[in-house]
Amino acid sequence: MVGLKSKNTSDGVQMALLSSRMESIARKMQNTLFRTARSGVLNTAHDFSCVILTADCQLLASAESLPIHVMIGPDLICETIKKYHPDLKRGDAFLHNSPYEGNSHAADHCMVVPIFDDNDKHRFFVLAKAHQADCGNSVPTTYVGHAQDVYDEGALIFTAVKIQDNYKNNDDIIRMCKSRIRVPDQWWGDYLASMGAVRIGEREIEILGTEIGWGQLEKFSSDWFDYSEQRMIQAISKLPSGSIVTSSTHDPFPGVPDGITAKVKIKIDSKNSKIFIDLTDNPDCQPCGLNLTEGTATSAAMIGIFNGIVDHTVPPNAGSFRRIEIKLRENCCTGIPRHPVSCSVATTNLADRVLCPVQVGIAELAEGYGQAETGPIIPAGMGVISGNDPRKENMPFVNQIFLGITGGAGTPVTDGFLTIIHAGNAGLCRQDSIEVDELQYPIHVSKRYVTMDTEGAGKFRGSPSAYCEFGPIDDCSMKVLYTSDGSINPAKGARGGQSGGVAKTFKKDPDGKLTELPNCYGLALEPGEMVASYSAGGGGYGNPKEREIERVFNDYKEGWISKKRAETVYGVLFDKNDQVDFSKTEELRKKF
Repeated sequence: MVGLKSKNTSDGVQMALLSSRMESIARKMQNTLFRTARSGVLNTAHDFSCVILTADCQLLASAESLPIHVMIGPDLICETIKKYHPDLKRGDAFLHNSPYEGNSHAADHCMVVPIFDDNDKHRFFVLAKAHQADCGNSVPTTYVGHAQDVYDEGALIFTAVKIQDNYKNNDDIIRMCKSRIRVPDQWWGDYLASMGAVRIGEREIEILGTEIGWGQLEKFSSDWFDYSEQRMIQAISKLPSGSIVTSSTHDPFPGVPDGITAKVKIKIDSKNSKIFIDLTDNPDCQPCGLNLTEGTATSAAMIGIFNGIVDHTVPPNAGSFRRIEIKLRENCCTGIPRHPVSCSVATTNLADRVLCPVQVGIAELAEGYGQAETGPIIPAGMGVISGNDPRKENMPFVNQIFLGITGGAGTPVTDGFLTIIHAGNAGLCRQDSIEVDELQYPIHVSKRYVTMDTEGAGKFRGSPSAYCEFGPIDDCSMKVLYTSDGSINPAKGARGGQSGGVAKTFKKDPDGKLTELPNCYGLALEPGEMVASYSAGGGGYGNPKEREIERVFNDYKEGWISKKRAETVYGVLFDKNDQVDFSKTEELRKKF
């Protein structure tokens, strides 16, 4: 990069240039994985992350990675690798997916490569975390919500396994995966994509280290962390000091008939610019797949904080993390799990029920900050489909689809992000293209649209729910497995905002008859049968009667809210020409 070698370049400019360079390397890793992966969950939905860490396991650069994957977790994974392999060397690569030692859940296969300078001194790690279409579970899904323990879950667990030595694959491990995973060719393609990503990262950092000097890169890392900490200090100092206890309840689920209420204790110390989160006052690990890992519990709380402070220019790295303390306990469903507890759904359902109370709590403590709750996850429209494709010589297929899910929360300054999917991925995963899904899998999607009057009303509203309807093509059967939340406990609003719409799932028979289904379910569909999925809407922020009239009118014209809801919830009246009657609206709003 031009200017990096100049002795006259100021430290601030050089730090900015190097930060951009590191982020661009992480993006090259991501582009490699995205463009070469075989499974739809990676090459369509983008459910993966690529990061760079220092040799002492501190998160340095993450580009557009999913926050629930990387806020905390990659550091723990690299520490685990160093624990089991103290003599790292060039050409090593490691496969890691253990939820008990840093990872998110078993479906997220992490590829990790240590990077060395010309004198064989360890300088950095690069890590690619990719959600697998199939990871060897007992049923064809990567979310086994009903699993009573890891044995019932069935996933292959790899703890810091050396998958490459001197740049050569460990074929024993490759054969193990191919013999256990339902779609071995697809897995192999995704493995090569992940390996390509980390090797690209290794090459680019080696080039950068040679270009500007490894000592300069080390100094940059230290300065970047210090700068990021100062930015976080500035952000927290703008908040008022205070404490609050908030909670959010996951719906009843297999193993937890009363659901799980996640309690979060928040303390903001504005004077010392620190935020404390305590997650210890929660139930022990439960006999289901909802339990969080150390990485996902900590990351969820972190995301809530970063959402809450509003200043999204604060770099999320090990430097800014210094101003946050999160307290966990062992054998807690929102803490540190013990083997053989199942953490199959650790990145989503209960993680969001930890994340959302943090951002709502900050909103209640500080007007103009925080967010409402994001819509709960995972409806059938984001389920895992499997079967055999008659168009492709009856070959098996397994893949998670992202066909219909919304859920964005209202904030102090914006309406909810329609396609956020869930709070933990911050909108970085993508909705599937219907056409691409129908080409890749024997699926027919008959409907997908936004549903009326399901937004969490507020000064800034949450996003409305999405409806999608799909099933197998003729001459094909299909399984759909999902682990939905939010049919009983919707996303709550903040500072007077209202809750979002609830999630629902139905089986639709060929004659049109609808049968409502439970939250966690494995559905078998025959030709002509469909699944009808409603995602959850996001909560609203602030009093709905304070919403700008133009925004209410636009939502009405888009078909997202009805005329009755505009009148009764937002206090906006229309004339006979279907336009806003401003004088009557002003009179009506004065009455509230």
